[in-house]
Amino acid sequence: MTTSPPNPVAAPPTPPGHGQAPQQSGLQSGLKNRHLSMIAVGGVIGAGLFVGSASGIAAAGPGILLSYALVGALVVFVMRMLGEMAAANPTSGSFSAYADRALGRWAGFSIGWLYWFFWVVVLAVEATAGAAILTSWVPAVPQWAWALIVMVVLTATNLASVSSFGEFEFWFAGIKVVAIAAFIVLGGLAIFGVLPGSDNAATGFSNLTSHGGFLPNGPTAILTGVLMVVFSFMGSEIVTLAAGESEDPERAVTKATKSVIWRVGIFYLGSILVVVSLLPWNDPSIAKKGSYVAALDSIGIPHAGQIMNVIVLTAVLSCLNSGLYTASRMAFSLGQRGDAPKAFARTNARGVPQAAILASVLFGFIAVGFNYLWPDTVFQFLLNSSGAVALFVWLVICFSQLRMRGIILRENPEKLVVRMWLFPYLTWATIAMISFVLVYMLTDDSEGGGRIQVLLSVLLAAVVVGVSLVRDRLGGRTAEKAAVTSR
Repeated sequence: MTTSPPNPVAAPPTPPGHGQAPQQSGLQSGLKNRHLSMIAVGGVIGAGLFVGSASGIAAAGPGILLSYALVGALVVFVMRMLGEMAAANPTSGSFSAYADRALGRWAGFSIGWLYWFFWVVVLAVEATAGAAILTSWVPAVPQWAWALIVMVVLTATNLASVSSFGEFEFWFAGIKVVAIAAFIVLGGLAIFGVLPGSDNAATGFSNLTSHGGFLPNGPTAILTGVLMVVFSFMGSEIVTLAAGESEDPERAVTKATKSVIWRVGIFYLGSILVVVSLLPWNDPSIAKKGSYVAALDSIGIPHAGQIMNVIVLTAVLSCLNSGLYTASRMAFSLGQRGDAPKAFARTNARGVPQAAILASVLFGFIAVGFNYLWPDTVFQFLLNSSGAVALFVWLVICFSQLRMRGIILRENPEKLVVRMWLFPYLTWATIAMISFVLVYMLTDDSEGGGRIQVLLSVLLAAVVVGVSLVRDRLGGRTAEKAAVTSR
């Protein structure tokens, strides 16, 4: 294993055309522009938006809009920084490869493995959630069998080709986008009393202030809401990993980066605004049925619960599909850089990193087993220890961009086609905001809350960084001995 860092700023090999040999990396350009566009749009719409928003509304009232706005601003800034680096060098390693170059081998190794661990745990969470919905429809099939079925099907999809992954994700994301858009349009019409047949009282935006005010639980509830919604935004960075296998990586990254503002604004802020405008924030149906089902019921949409179950299942399958893809490509990149088994960096005739996919899904299967056998002990530990990894990833992106800006300007200034706004001041402000969220999480001492997540995630990160440093030191000694022997 080499100890010298790679040069990820160098221009990537020219993507092959149809029927040509794969790229030098072994991956093929199988993702079309429409795939990347929909992955970018749908990547911010996770199951957490549909399922987790009710608890945020209960905690912060209408002020949850400010919570979503704050986290949305963080995502916009982080994606802008990531887009700056990814447009200069689209690669499957994305921020892990940039951290390798900007911060050191230890950083690329550590954040790459932490991110891989995060997604393989997410595989287990989403497989279990999807299985629960499917079991409610077909109770004759046990829940563990449904979890196995969805994992096997999406593993086969990823193993077939990157274009298969892209096609499945295109339609999964398309369903989510259409569903959210329809919800916003129907809800907006009902808010102003122009939706035919609506059962809602059509009170306009009065529900935002008429039940204890806009901040019924005080200003600090905004920060509590931030802790509840921050992790529902994870996944927006997937498009920068996928760009390395697209037809036009630079264009795809640039477009995705520039569109993140309206994506967050419409899908998150827009849909939550509809919910808290249609219903009082403390309406019992929000907590009982879920925010979106309660809102649909309030305007008389029949079978709202089953409709939402279909949409949530789609979001779950989308997360499973993209999560397996993301974990495997991160493992592939780590293998390329000598930070994972060499087998992870090998691709088959279809340009698919088969070993990386199988290793990722194997750990996902093991985690699913933990969820069924020891849900309150082993699996809860896995969940908590990966809980703050998303914020660590954002921090690493920020620090990497601080260094990479100078490297790109020095080596390939023509590739700086996307620029972070107000550099470096806004980058430092984003670092401060993310750090504040991590510190504030330490005040949440509830069971499975922010404090235990931060502490266990920090412990896990310390172990991974320690392994990296020891490994590099041993590798350096081996290199020195080899050099002495050759003299």
